Amino acid sequence: MTYIFLSLLVAIAVRTGLASEIQINERLPELRGEFLTGRPAVLPQAAAGRVALLLLGFTYQSRFAVEAWAGRFRAEFHTDPRVTFFEVPMIGGLARLGKWFIDDGMRRGTPKDDYEHVVTVYRDTNSWKQRVRFGDPNAAYLILLDRGGKVAWRYQGAFDESAFRALSSKVSELVNAG
Repeated sequence: MTYIFLSLLVAIAVRTGLASEIQINERLPELRGEFLTGRPAVLPQAAAGRVALLLLGFTYQSRFAVEAWAGRFRAEFHTDPRVTFFEVPMIGGLARLGKWFIDDGMRRGTPKDDYEHVVTVYRDTNSWKQRVRFGDPNAAYLILLDRGGKVAWRYQGAFDESAFRALSSKVSELVNAG
């Protein structure tokens, strides 16, 4: 009887799109999107073997927080091939209808060298809101992955220097761990 009840709960959660919050030491659930080059992107696989910072934003306004974090992260780690980052605009609702227009605008505002660091996601945005405990539409939602694709650190909010120092320390720890 318990098995049937649990199976029913799982089926309801899958059908209604319920997703559990991402936990530290948990492997990142697959996140599918497209690089600005047009190539399909699948995270965490696209970061395989590297420490990776994912910077998710769910609204147009959140791009300011995402860009502030990405700029500081890039400045600190751009020369280290063991570290990478991905800005991940999460575009849901009716905005999906403007995919071509939105992607074109992002390409115009992004240097070509960074096209493979931007992953646009147009589906499953509600489940990702649940995974990151979405609350502030202006916030950046940061997920740091270890080399194996497991979540090592999380943060949400505008750029904050003390939070960045904690992130930087965690990145160094993961890179030096082997």
